[in-house]
Amino acid sequence: MSPRRTPRAPGRMLRVNGVPLHVLSQGSGPVCVLSGGLGMAWFDWDVVAGLLAPYRTVVRFDRPGLGLSAPAPRPPTLAGEADRIAHVLDALGHFGPATVVGHSLAAFHAEAFARLHPDRCAGLVLVDGSVEEDPRPRLPRPVRTAWAGGVAGALSAAGIPRALGPATRRLIGWSSTVGSHPRHPWERAGYRTSRVLRACALENATYSYLAADLSALRGGRPLPAVPVAVLAAYDGSETARELRWLERQRALAAELGGRFAVAAPAGHLVMADAPESVARAVLDLSGTGRDAAAPPA
Repeated sequence: MSPRRTPRAPGRMLRVNGVPLHVLSQGSGPVCVLSGGLGMAWFDWDVVAGLLAPYRTVVRFDRPGLGLSAPAPRPPTLAGEADRIAHVLDALGHFGPATVVGHSLAAFHAEAFARLHPDRCAGLVLVDGSVEEDPRPRLPRPVRTAWAGGVAGALSAAGIPRALGPATRRLIGWSSTVGSHPRHPWERAGYRTSRVLRACALENATYSYLAADLSALRGGRPLPAVPVAVLAAYDGSETARELRWLERQRALAAELGGRFAVAAPAGHLVMADAPESVARAVLDLSGTGRDAAAPPA
């Protein structure tokens, strides 16, 4: 019996600011960038990208260390991630404005992109985006990132990613969705590596610093006059925590002057549970969705 082979990855590798990144581009029309939350990979957007590709040029990329991208020499920063979106677009030859879709942690990146590169932003869709009303990092950033890197190194040396990485990824997916979703063929290839573990550890370690940086950025760099949509996940429960989250998402939409919508039933991984809602939010942003460009409701 011949050994099972991993299928060839879609997309291509592009060197962006010295780091080889895995980048995919499909479809035609106005450019739309899809960026996932902490530790996520390109394939998490497969269904959404398929829905959008007939109407948009859909760009996806793995941040350093995630998916199939090489690691970066330094931990992530808010300005660095905003710049990375711009540089990926440059590398693909897309120099005009683009709509950026940011899920969870990547909502920080998307908003920062709009504020730091206002001429490059055509609109924002924040999908169950991270919200921190009063972020206060408790340790110096170098201390926190060094500790996270050390922990990731120790776990990697013990063989934890190879043994438990894919299972941990599936467990997180199970706890963040309301539906049943098949295992993706590329889960094992990426999540069993120390590279992905380290990238996840550094994204988690820098979360509060990115939140604080965005709070400061809001005070000094205005949001450009572009359409904004905030899409919140709702699993149908009436718990205080779930209702509080919806209110925080509604408040984010109000702060950014955007539209608020709910994807239900859906867990935090909205693109898995309700991909049509994400695609519709993107297409409706320009006012063309309900005419001819939106997927069926």
